[in-house]
Amino acid sequence: MPTEFAIPARTRLAELVAALSLGIDLGFGQPMEHVLRQTLIALSIAERLGLDDEQRSDVYYTALLINVGCHTDAHEQAKWFGDDLALRGTKYDHGLHSVSGAVATMRMLGRGNPPLHRFRVGLEYALAGHRDLDGMIAGHARVSRQLASQLSLPVAVQDAVGAAYEQWDGRGWPGELRAGAVPIAARVAQFAEYIEVAHRLGGPAAAVKLADSRRGSQFDPALSDLLSRECDSILGGLGWTHTWDAVISSEPSLTRRLSGADLDHALLAVADFVDLKSPYLLGHARAVSDLVDAAAATAGLGPADRGELRRAALVHGFGRLGVSNAIWDKGAPLGAGEWERVRLHPYLTERMLQQSPGLAPLGGIAVQVRERLDGSGYPRQLTGAAISRPARLLAVADAYQAMCEPRPHRAALPPETVARELVAEVRAGRLDGDAVDAVLAAAGHRVSRRRDGPAGLTRREVEVLQLVARGRSTKEIASQLVIAPKTVRNHIEHIYTKIGATSRVTAGLYAVQHGLLPENDAGGEDGAPAP
Repeated sequence: MPTEFAIPARTRLAELVAALSLGIDLGFGQPMEHVLRQTLIALSIAERLGLDDEQRSDVYYTALLINVGCHTDAHEQAKWFGDDLALRGTKYDHGLHSVSGAVATMRMLGRGNPPLHRFRVGLEYALAGHRDLDGMIAGHARVSRQLASQLSLPVAVQDAVGAAYEQWDGRGWPGELRAGAVPIAARVAQFAEYIEVAHRLGGPAAAVKLADSRRGSQFDPALSDLLSRECDSILGGLGWTHTWDAVISSEPSLTRRLSGADLDHALLAVADFVDLKSPYLLGHARAVSDLVDAAAATAGLGPADRGELRRAALVHGFGRLGVSNAIWDKGAPLGAGEWERVRLHPYLTERMLQQSPGLAPLGGIAVQVRERLDGSGYPRQLTGAAISRPARLLAVADAYQAMCEPRPHRAALPPETVARELVAEVRAGRLDGDAVDAVLAAAGHRVSRRRDGPAGLTRREVEVLQLVARGRSTKEIASQLVIAPKTVRNHIEHIYTKIGATSRVTAGLYAVQHGLLPENDAGGEDGAPAP
């Protein structure tokens, strides 16, 4: 990938990991900033334990990453339990290895399906699925450790993230460590995770009660005792602190900053990791990023704009973490409620990135990836000029790549079929013609010289726009082009949507700025010279 960059060197690794944590929150049915609050609790505990700067830095990144691998087998979770988000949302309701937790899990088998299907799934689970579930939990730690390694975090952080599900009594996952052999960063981060939920739902008393009830089993006794003694000072500031700013400013030791190729590498690692959520999305963000970068060069964007667009392509799917795989991997048509969830994912991407000065511009492009020129897109139903040029390119690159990939309801489409589909979208006024040309050229298609206008205007629409700009009435345009007045009105509506015009004046200005008025047209009646 090219190394030019548009984002200044202020982007911090902590911002990227904290942004990712907001999506992890959604994947657990928790409010955004749950992970950020648990990180503040973990740092407060680390300080009271007397840990040095390097150890506190290990605690910091372990707390931010502790559950980051839990979406990677969401496909299998949805297969067994119907809704992977609902399954993960029960994590804090029951003790690990508890009978009540096992019963609650069993009740979710085949959820949302007919009784016969649920019975069949339950039988399969009894024979082999329960072993798969244990393997999933251990696997979460392994893939989280891998991401920590790809982000060049210290070995101590990698080890702690890899031990995130171990317990003090040795009955965790994978069950290889116990007591003091569990890294201190893992012990503190896991403790803070559960305490945050208990405190948010039930206040200080509930947090202390949870710590005492699992003292010596799940939790390090020293941590439970510390919370009992100093609960108010450890948890007291959570209600009024601006969580994002507090977490970013609290990074211990040296601040890790990313720029240029380092930022590209980190974003690519996280993008690949997010795409693990569904087998149908593997490598999607990486492929879209490469395609849109080549298309941006074809379209004449400069290095800085290309760098920003390329990175926006890498983050554009982050919000998928907040939508269940029961939807993403569904082979049947989606219902109205499911579509509403799908329409949220670009907005969630923007929400995840907006608090970081370095990443917010990427979110501003990515949130428009599913907008369409005619207003039929989402999440904001933007039209015409309200959709930025980079976002138009990203929308086409994403659509092209998605159609070339298999989906639960269809096989991958041949490239030539995809090209025809995109051209049809231009004619329908949904995608930008110039962006489609650039993407198709970048993908290796022969692109004939288009005679259509900018913003996806067809040749007929250009003719109508020229006459509108010259002040012709609907009746006059219909007569000159030999079409019905109703057809003229439809054309004008489509034209205004595509170019973002609201009147003859703004439509005329657009025509002038884009060279759409014929050179020999001085505005006379029926093309005759003006006096």
